[in-house]
Amino acid sequence: MNQHYQILEFHKILDMLANLSANDITREKVRAITPTSDLAEARAEMEKTSDALGLSIQFGAPPFHAFQDMRMGLRRAKSGARLSLKDLLEIATVLRQVQSLSDWYDRCAGVESSLDDLFTQLAPVPFLLEKLDRSILSEEEIADAASPALAEIRRKIGRSRQKLRDTLDNMMRRQEIQECLQDNRVTLRDGRFVLPVRAEHRGKIPGLVHDTSATGQTLFIEPIAVVDANNDIRLLEIQETEEIERIIEELCTECGTWADAIIRDHEVCAELNLYFAKARLAEQMHAFAPTLTDDGVIILKKARHPLIPYKKAVPISFTLGDPYRALIITGPNTGGKTVALKTCGLLTLMAMSGMLIPAAEGSQISVFDHVLADIGDTQSIEQNLSTFSAHMSSVIRILEQADEHSLVLLDELGSGTDPVEGAALAEAIIARLKDNGAKLMVSTHYQELKLYATQQPDVENASCEFDIETLRPTYRLILGSPGKSNAFAISEGLGMAKEIITQAETLVSEENTRFEQAVAKLEETRKELEHDRDALRLSLQQAEENEAKLREELERTQKDRENIMEQARLEAMRIVETTKAQSNEMLTELEQLRKEKEKASFAEDVIGAKGHVKRGFRKMYETANPVTDTADEDYVLPRELQVGDTVLMADTKQKAVVAGKPDKNGMVFLQMGAMRTKAPVGKLRLVAGVEEKQKSQQKQRSSAGRVSAQAARRGTMELDIRGCTCDEGVYQMDAFLDRAVMSHIATVTIIHGKGTGQLRKAIHQRLKQLKYVKSFRLGTFGEGEDGVTIVSLE
Repeated sequence: MNQHYQILEFHKILDMLANLSANDITREKVRAITPTSDLAEARAEMEKTSDALGLSIQFGAPPFHAFQDMRMGLRRAKSGARLSLKDLLEIATVLRQVQSLSDWYDRCAGVESSLDDLFTQLAPVPFLLEKLDRSILSEEEIADAASPALAEIRRKIGRSRQKLRDTLDNMMRRQEIQECLQDNRVTLRDGRFVLPVRAEHRGKIPGLVHDTSATGQTLFIEPIAVVDANNDIRLLEIQETEEIERIIEELCTECGTWADAIIRDHEVCAELNLYFAKARLAEQMHAFAPTLTDDGVIILKKARHPLIPYKKAVPISFTLGDPYRALIITGPNTGGKTVALKTCGLLTLMAMSGMLIPAAEGSQISVFDHVLADIGDTQSIEQNLSTFSAHMSSVIRILEQADEHSLVLLDELGSGTDPVEGAALAEAIIARLKDNGAKLMVSTHYQELKLYATQQPDVENASCEFDIETLRPTYRLILGSPGKSNAFAISEGLGMAKEIITQAETLVSEENTRFEQAVAKLEETRKELEHDRDALRLSLQQAEENEAKLREELERTQKDRENIMEQARLEAMRIVETTKAQSNEMLTELEQLRKEKEKASFAEDVIGAKGHVKRGFRKMYETANPVTDTADEDYVLPRELQVGDTVLMADTKQKAVVAGKPDKNGMVFLQMGAMRTKAPVGKLRLVAGVEEKQKSQQKQRSSAGRVSAQAARRGTMELDIRGCTCDEGVYQMDAFLDRAVMSHIATVTIIHGKGTGQLRKAIHQRLKQLKYVKSFRLGTFGEGEDGVTIVSLE
């Protein structure tokens, strides 16, 4: 492996990936992975890994088997060679892998991905898989079902052996035979059934002697009476062997016929396994896909070193390449400078290899022709090189290779020699690398380099934060601020005498002291600004929350106002209807009186009374409606209203159905549920006409039966029982699963939360008891992890 990749520990990432691979061929592919500088190739590999992760989250990870590399065996079968039963079983495993991947892909129908081309290359051979499974029981045994002839031969052998045993058992029951036997057991010698006869009784049992005991006291004799039966069994066994050989030869021929297709499937399965292994690694690292470019710009957000456990790693964020090309990282020892360098280099190599990186979404990685690193102590006793000499030798090689398409990572540049010369040399090296166009990150303790970073427009300072109160590093990377080495504070905290610290402080040059004081003041200012920024962020968050609460309160107030207004309107309408009924009674009485009186003046009085009452009704309708008219006065009905039209009352926003033609005063009767009311035409907005309503009713009638039939069988895919007791949760789950089975739903999700785990345990115990539950598992990354259980139903 490339020496610089080794320094960045890229091989450890490949080891993690190999451990997630299912077979040796995939592991070979993993070890052959090399970061590519081709942007299109890197993007294609990244897309396949991302799609593999997405499919795994949506449909569950596909099954991968630990099959052996059978490509050579298949080529031998193609050439007519005979394979062992073990080889045939391995070929069956490969075929089973192809079939299971093809079946899994069928479940993903309708979801397009960059892996479609690989999946469509799979060519299952189900009849050959079924034949191999049916024919072979183990590496030493062929099944009776391999062929009808073999099954018949074995049945004959079984019957013949049983008949022979019965004959020998009858012989041993005779008294004269029992006296001659060493023990009452039938044994096998050379594949033939014999009796153990004492040597002195040899002449009493006629037959063939096949063997003697070690002491010579026992002879194993095949009685004459069973010689023919033993011969028949031997002939049948020979036929069995010949049939087995024929079956194996036939299976080898079939495998040879399909050898090319199986070899291609072999390669496709291994390649798919590689991408899904990358997806599993991304899941374990909580990784995301960065944006890939070739402009030399790196933007990392909350990036974590992939070899540090997720919960222990401290995320760092920084930008390199735009607007500055060099990042100078300073700070105390063990503060995280080297980890920051390795994180940048290792995540770049992972992205260039098509892997997702443990960084937040929105991160960006550029591909480089060269990723060059000089990190760690590389002194060599054999080559008589000191630490400084070894570092300089490595830096010289880097200077020879670095160009505008290079990422350079240098740890403690210029250390190991005189500080003045070392700092000057380090500054010159950084300047040369910048002139070559390289993007670089450098860690150092030199004051000169901190000052150099402040003077150069394309160089940025960064520091690894150190808590002076606890004397411990926080491992946070702070951009724009140089760091202090804090050697005096650390030494004093470890127990160094105060007078020694004081004397050492007097020996530091005045210029360095002023610079350190400036750095300390800058650090204090940064902390104050960071504190103020956090306070402003908190205030903004509280303001947004208050705004959301006020908006909800306003919406609730408006809704309450509308409800109160509608209730008032309904109450007023009720009063009007009551008054109308009373008035009708009174008019009826007047009409009866008119019939009794024949005077014309009396009839005119009655007619006048009716008109007066109707005018009163209209006034009561208008005054009973407390809703303010806010309608658009420019609105004009597209046509005259008809009975059955659906209209919207502009002032109350309520829908109603036209129940009569408008009268001469522009009033029209409306039906609102069970209530009948009257409103002016000018306040109505046409929603749907009679024709639309008739079409809607016909459509509803035609689909009513189908909808009702489907509604009974339609289920939901999730059940949330968080907060339930164990008994309540199990009861709700049973009812939910019954509905899911009736709805023919194959997979459902039970959301039980993490908590103490008691509810999850009760749910899992119940699922084990249900016959229609095919399998269940905890959720994966992106599904809810331990807080949900995914259930597959029969």
